[in-house]
Amino acid sequence: MVQPLTLAESLSAATAMKGPLLRFLGKRLSAWLMRHRHPFNLAIHVIGIPTAVTGVVMFFWPRIDWFWGLGALVLGYVLQYIGHHVEGNDVGEWAGIKKLLGLPYVGISPRWQMDKPPSQS
Repeated sequence: MVQPLTLAESLSAATAMKGPLLRFLGKRLSAWLMRHRHPFNLAIHVIGIPTAVTGVVMFFWPRIDWFWGLGALVLGYVLQYIGHHVEGNDVGEWAGIKKLLGLPYVGISPRWQMDKPPSQS
């Protein structure tokens, strides 16, 4: 049976014939979508990423006390950490640090790994 294309696969197919910038952005978004396949993880990232970015802006905004920005930044990252815990893989920044140090990391959750084809015996 033919499986339908995932969003990441259809995105990479759509940007294959575009310019280098769109090809680069398509590859990055495709890789990001492969690491965020669980619906809860994807939904909580939609909340957590803007919260963390807003926290950075609030941290440096002169009319807002710094602790509000720090609180929003921490809350955004905690939400993303919870999403990756549900997904079963490492948080992106932590996976990058582990990769640089030569430590084992989980980039894509094992539940989403492609199955090996059955052996012909």
